[in-house]
Amino acid sequence: MSVEGVDHALRRRRAELERLSQDLLDLEAHPGNRLLEGARLCGETLRRWEDAQAETATLWWLFDAFRRTLERAEKLRAGRTRPGPAELAELTTLLTGPSVEAKVEDVPVERRSLIRPLGEWLTLDQVLTRMDAAYREIAQTAAAVDEAWTVLAPMINRAEAVRDEALELERALGASDAELGRLTAELAAARDAVRGDPLTHAADDRRVEFDRLVTRLEERRDLLARAVRFKEDHEGRMNALAELIAQVGAAEREVLTARDEVLVKIASPALPPIPDQARNLHDRFMALSSPHAGGEWIELARRTADLERAAEEALAQARETRSLITGLIDRRDELRGRLEAFRAKAVRLGRAEDARLGGIYRRARDLLWTAPCDLRQATAAVASYQRAIRQSGADG
Repeated sequence: MSVEGVDHALRRRRAELERLSQDLLDLEAHPGNRLLEGARLCGETLRRWEDAQAETATLWWLFDAFRRTLERAEKLRAGRTRPGPAELAELTTLLTGPSVEAKVEDVPVERRSLIRPLGEWLTLDQVLTRMDAAYREIAQTAAAVDEAWTVLAPMINRAEAVRDEALELERALGASDAELGRLTAELAAARDAVRGDPLTHAADDRRVEFDRLVTRLEERRDLLARAVRFKEDHEGRMNALAELIAQVGAAEREVLTARDEVLVKIASPALPPIPDQARNLHDRFMALSSPHAGGEWIELARRTADLERAAEEALAQARETRSLITGLIDRRDELRGRLEAFRAKAVRLGRAEDARLGGIYRRARDLLWTAPCDLRQATAAVASYQRAIRQSGADG
């Protein structure tokens, strides 16, 4: 190489060294690497991290060897303003030839083999190539870890937020919740496992398991929230529940009254089963109100909610049953109205004095105004009267 060629090569190698230095610092500061430093790793993440650590040792050794060789060349060039052929030859070898010795003892233990050469000489370009390969492997591991944490961190944060909300609700209740304690311990174990091996736990099936845990925490938090609300409005809830059960009793008494009325006014009525839930609901309510149940807010809230649902269903059933029963009388009244409407039509047609129509009308009227009323026969009689009127109108 000429003097100009040497100077150009020195400037280029110095620029490469400065770029390498910055790249290595950036790699060390990569979020993926910083996440793993000092962590208690295991599984796939530990294996990848150990490989990356070995590559890091190789990378820094290669960088140091590159730096030492370049500094040696720079020192040699600085010693002569006009270097002679010998100096130029040495500089050429340092800058382009096999000038970096890779000694066996410089190779990390995990990279050694029992069968290996005694040493190896590398050019600066070969050093750069090996550094690039090591850098890529380390960077890929760091990027994989960073990507895994991008997925996992929100899951952990969400789970811990739900846990904290549940713990706050537990404190508001003033009593420990065994199930929340179990879920909290399970979360701690799952969180440590995730932090120890993020590369494995970022897989879809592992995230599903973590999501199930979060769902169970959310369900427990919601249960505790209902218990807190119940505790804060215990007296109001109890009063409202007592009133609801009283409404069930009143509605069931109305069913009995309607049944008794139908049995008098309707012959052989097809009655639905008569509801009788008020007494049982009242007994359950009294059990809720007993002193020994007062301290178990979660269980008391659950039992109260169950009783509220049962009372609401019983009230709806009683009202529906009453509607079905009174519907029989409504049916009789409807038939009465239709019969009189048909009678008015007969008058308009001038058939009011028709003996045959009069006989059919009187039979239908007797059925409808006789207690108990046979709805089946009355329905048939009204239909017969309607047909007779229609035929009479057609004949006229």
